[in-house]
Amino acid sequence: MKVDFEAYIIFENEDYIVINKPPHVSSLDERQNDISISILKLAKAYHSDAQLAHRLDKETSGILAIAKNPEAYRHLSMQFEHREVTKRYHAVVTGNHNFDMISVYLPIVQKKDGTQVMIDRQKGKEAETIFNTLRVYKKHTLVECMPITGRMHQIRVHLLCLKAPIVCDPTYTGEPIFLSSIKKKFHLKKETEEQPLIKRVALHARSLTFKLLNDEIITVEAPYPKDFDVLVKQLEKFS
Repeated sequence: MKVDFEAYIIFENEDYIVINKPPHVSSLDERQNDISISILKLAKAYHSDAQLAHRLDKETSGILAIAKNPEAYRHLSMQFEHREVTKRYHAVVTGNHNFDMISVYLPIVQKKDGTQVMIDRQKGKEAETIFNTLRVYKKHTLVECMPITGRMHQIRVHLLCLKAPIVCDPTYTGEPIFLSSIKKKFHLKKETEEQPLIKRVALHARSLTFKLLNDEIITVEAPYPKDFDVLVKQLEKFS
C-alpha cells in the first residue's frame, strides 16, 4: 500500500503535524525490523525528529498528532497523561440507540494473547468513555465517542457493553453491513458475491483538541475517508 504522507496532513506548524490517518496503516512499527509501512516511518521520512504522541488502531482512520521536536512531544504527552486532550470519534454501530452523554466507566484488561481486551472489575485498568447519538438509521446508529482514558480497544469494548457493537468488528461481535440488508428490492448480479459496505471496523477519529506550546487551544477535525463516507451516505439514503 502506497501512502502519500503529505496528502494526509491537515494541520502543521513548527511544532506539530496533524494528519488524517488512512485505515489499514499501523501507527507504529508492528515488530522489530518491520519492513511494512507505518505512520512513524512516513513521519520520520518527512521530518527526522518526528514522534507520535498517541496512536490509533491499524484499521481506525482519522486524527493523529505528531510532534516535530522533543519539547513539543513532552508538551502533548503530558496533556494526554493528565487527560487534558479532548478526543472525539465517530462509530457506526448495530441497532438503534439513543445515547445522551452516557458514561461507561468499566475497567479493562488485556487478554493473554494481547490482541483483545475484556472488562475486569478486579484486575482491570480504569477506563471511561462518553457516548452521544448523532443519527439513528433503520437498523444502525452513528455514535460520537469521547474516551476520557486511552486504553487499548476501549471504545470498541465499551460499545459492546452497551449492546452496540461497531459494524464490521468481529473481535467484539460486530457484524458486517451489506446494502441488501438496508435497501429494498436489492438485486445482485448473477455469480457475484455481495461485499460489505465497509471492510474494516467502522471507527473514525473525528477530532482532537489540545494546547499548542504557546497555550493556544486548537481543535483539528478529520473528514471521513471514502469508505466511512460511503457507509454513512448509504445508511442515510435508505433509512
